[in-house]
Amino acid sequence: MTSTGVTDEAEDSGPGGYAAARLRLLTEGARSGPPRRRALAELTDGWLAGLFGAATEEHTGISLVAVGGYGRGELSPRSDLDLLLLHDGRDDKAVAALADRLWYPVWDLGIDLDHSVRTPQQARKTAGQDLKVHLGLLDARHLAGDLGLTASLRTAVLADWRNQAPKRLPELRDLCAERAERQGELQFLLEPDLKEARGGLRDATALRAVAASWLADAPREGLADARRRLLDVRDALHLATGRATDRLALQEQDQVAAELGLLDADALLRQVYEAARVISYAGDVTWREVGRVLRSRSVRPRLRAMMNGRNGGKPVAERSPLAEGVVEQDGEAVLARTARPERDPVLPLRAAAAAAQAGLPLSRHAVRRLAATARPLPTPWPAEAREQLVTLLGSGRPTVQVWEALEAEGLVTRLLPDWERVRCRPQRNAVHLWTVDRHLIETAVRAAGFTRRVHRPDLLLIAALLHDIGKGWPGDHSVAGETIARDVAARIGFDGADTAVLATLVRHHLLLVETATRRDLDDPATVRAVAQAVGTEHTLELLHALTEADALATGPAAWSSWRGSLVADLVKRVSGVLAGEPQPEAETAAPTAEQERLAVEAFRTGGPVLALRAQTEPPADSAPAPSSPSSPSFPSPLSSPSSPSSADGPEPLGVELLIAVPDQAGVLPAVAGVLAMHRLTVRTAELRSVPLPDGVEGSVLLLDWRVAAQYGSLPQAARLRADLVRALDGTLDIAARLAERDAAHPRRRGVEPPPPRVTVAPAASRLATVIEVRAQDAPGLLFRLGRALEATGVRVRSAHVSTLGANAVDAFYVTRGEGTPLPGDEAASVARGLEESLRT
Repeated sequence: MTSTGVTDEAEDSGPGGYAAARLRLLTEGARSGPPRRRALAELTDGWLAGLFGAATEEHTGISLVAVGGYGRGELSPRSDLDLLLLHDGRDDKAVAALADRLWYPVWDLGIDLDHSVRTPQQARKTAGQDLKVHLGLLDARHLAGDLGLTASLRTAVLADWRNQAPKRLPELRDLCAERAERQGELQFLLEPDLKEARGGLRDATALRAVAASWLADAPREGLADARRRLLDVRDALHLATGRATDRLALQEQDQVAAELGLLDADALLRQVYEAARVISYAGDVTWREVGRVLRSRSVRPRLRAMMNGRNGGKPVAERSPLAEGVVEQDGEAVLARTARPERDPVLPLRAAAAAAQAGLPLSRHAVRRLAATARPLPTPWPAEAREQLVTLLGSGRPTVQVWEALEAEGLVTRLLPDWERVRCRPQRNAVHLWTVDRHLIETAVRAAGFTRRVHRPDLLLIAALLHDIGKGWPGDHSVAGETIARDVAARIGFDGADTAVLATLVRHHLLLVETATRRDLDDPATVRAVAQAVGTEHTLELLHALTEADALATGPAAWSSWRGSLVADLVKRVSGVLAGEPQPEAETAAPTAEQERLAVEAFRTGGPVLALRAQTEPPADSAPAPSSPSSPSFPSPLSSPSSPSSADGPEPLGVELLIAVPDQAGVLPAVAGVLAMHRLTVRTAELRSVPLPDGVEGSVLLLDWRVAAQYGSLPQAARLRADLVRALDGTLDIAARLAERDAAHPRRRGVEPPPPRVTVAPAASRLATVIEVRAQDAPGLLFRLGRALEATGVRVRSAHVSTLGANAVDAFYVTRGEGTPLPGDEAASVARGLEESLRT
């Protein structure tokens, strides 16, 4: 009996015995990880060997071979079997009959099978034509039959691989790069493919193949453990789902974490990210070494001999100085021969800064030596250390690979101990492309492009590095980050004034974008509150640059021309307050001439009047002719702001939608519902009553909204108006239409979103009560909110809509009917009612 304790039973009992033994093995709680994978491979080996022995009496000239992952003896619960039936060219009918007697029992058990039947010559020829086949054969392992036939094939395949390495390794590198482009980076994905993504199991196998070529070798420290952890996660994923899948979907992460004995899904993702980071870095180092070796081989033999002859037969490596103790050699930044890390505590930062400034990778050997011998920096840091850190952060894109090299050897957490809490920390928000630590570096990369527009680039870059450092702590990360930023700033040698500025930047790094997109910028209270928080014009300048860098580093959904224009408008207004310019008192702006024309037309026709206009700059006092029954020539459809703009024109900031309608109940939900039906996204919404000329009784509601098409083009204004007329007179059931559309196109099942939350923003405005809604974004959300607000009897003065990924944050400025803010109790009641309506 083998070490599995079940192989004999499997052999004796045939497929049924194997299936029962396999099931027991997979459900054993005491055995998991590498022992279970080995045991499953041994169990399967015995079963297949038994099938082979029962199917043929031949023991020469034919063999059964495991290749690929099965060849490595790594069988996950739902892994397929990669098998090669190897023969010496005998009668095809006999070989085909033997293959059938091997393959069909595997299929009968529902096990996926990747099989082939070849002679050694055919196997080598196919491997020469197909890189993936060649990689699988590198792990060939004998199962049954003629051992000599298998051994000779394995020897020949390895020899071919080594002889063809100069050609095949570049192919393998390109294959890895193409897969990374298609699948993304495992260390940053919320739903990663453990096998195909960059830093996954495929890349680990590729590094084994490079080592087998004898041309280069991968860093071995931590690599085997990283690979083992990914295999363990895949095993747990197979057991949790009952499927042969490599994608770690959101809805399965908690169950997989429990299977592995981890605290939660975040702990699982962090473990996956750490493993992927080790494999990715090993790949970077290995492929650089492959490139260096191949380049050296391409030098003409005579020239190489001449160069070697001048140095006693040893290769001459040119070394160019980069900084004190740092030189360039073979396309990498390395330590100079005279460098003494044990006497120079600034050398790690100096070497990193020099490498980034030169656009070079930092040699792995240099980083390992620095990690092993460099003295710790004193507290506070000397000025040179702080300057070198700023230089590193200000180097732009090359900063990333240098920072990753420092991370790989633990130098970052040695320099900044608070970094450990954000390292490899996932961000469960589809808006974010990166883990917290990589997002901080990406923000610094973006901020490096803005250093020419601020008076203190060093403070901008350090703030970029630290702005989310509080995400490793409980509570509001901005509040926690402020405390950490003060400590870090003092430790690295900033004085009290600079430390206070950095603390302010970290504490309020979300202030500008949140205020610009969720508050009424025409309300003086909004602008004064921001000015009070920021304090000085220089800090405002830095915060503006940090806001844009942070958003750009988050992902494409976090920044747009529209958001940028709102933030710039807010910054301009706040700058005026800080400069002491007189601020206008809060008052309702007089309607423009165009708005008055729309109001008169709406009163005359007794129905809604619409006007659409693309917005690339702040709206001017002009607009196209309104859409009304007496205006048959409606504006032509406008291109969606998300569509590519013309080569010469500026990018549109949105489309302004002006609607005038006789004052009546239900206008807000009716307009929001019609826009939702036409798949229009609302960015801002302002509602107000416009008085009619003297002697005319009644009033007209004027809605000034900024909208954008979710995709495609905007609908004709005539269609919008027709649907709005029907919505207002009750002949169009918007709720039913939206429900039908949702039923026809159900959204993909995912993680259960957190419940909605509705709060009253204290002291946000003297003109109105601000009610803030945070909820899962969905088509028709603004319609539901408008209908719920209408039911409370409050009047909506304006709405400010902000959506990041799946999260909607909408702020409504509401008043009583007479135009005054709501008392505290009444405001709280409205908020509770709104929240309850969203929960149902």
